[in-house]
Amino acid sequence: MTEISAARPRAIFPALQKVYIPFDTLAETLLRVVAGVLLVTHGYGKITDPFGTVGMVEGLGFYPGVFWSPLLAATEFFGGILVAIGLFTRPAAFASMIVLLVTVYFHGIVQGEGLGGAEKSILWAAIFLFFAVRGSNAQSVDAKLGRQI
Repeated sequence: MTEISAARPRAIFPALQKVYIPFDTLAETLLRVVAGVLLVTHGYGKITDPFGTVGMVEGLGFYPGVFWSPLLAATEFFGGILVAIGLFTRPAAFASMIVLLVTVYFHGIVQGEGLGGAEKSILWAAIFLFFAVRGSNAQSVDAKLGRQI
């Protein structure tokens, strides 16, 4: 029988702990990889044209746009890769979370879409907040290198 950690709360259905415990790390890894890969796909268009969002970032008050636009592209594309593989997970997730909080502001306030327009960005920001605080797990490059940043 799998030993249950003292820090782990007792399950409502104890028999299911045999299912939950082995999939704990797998589920967290899957969430990190999916979030990172989706951020990469979102940033791909920006990385191929790093100055394509100059007008948008300046419209949000980020001047000069020629600085912020490539930074946005790099954060989404390379930050997504880092989160997906679990390398420098905390700083990459933190930077990604900041980008997503700006999109919350953009959709919710600037575009006037309110919560309905910002809800996906809020969810994504929360996912990256989790990894900024938690870091990666045993299934990551950080772990293979024997460190957590």
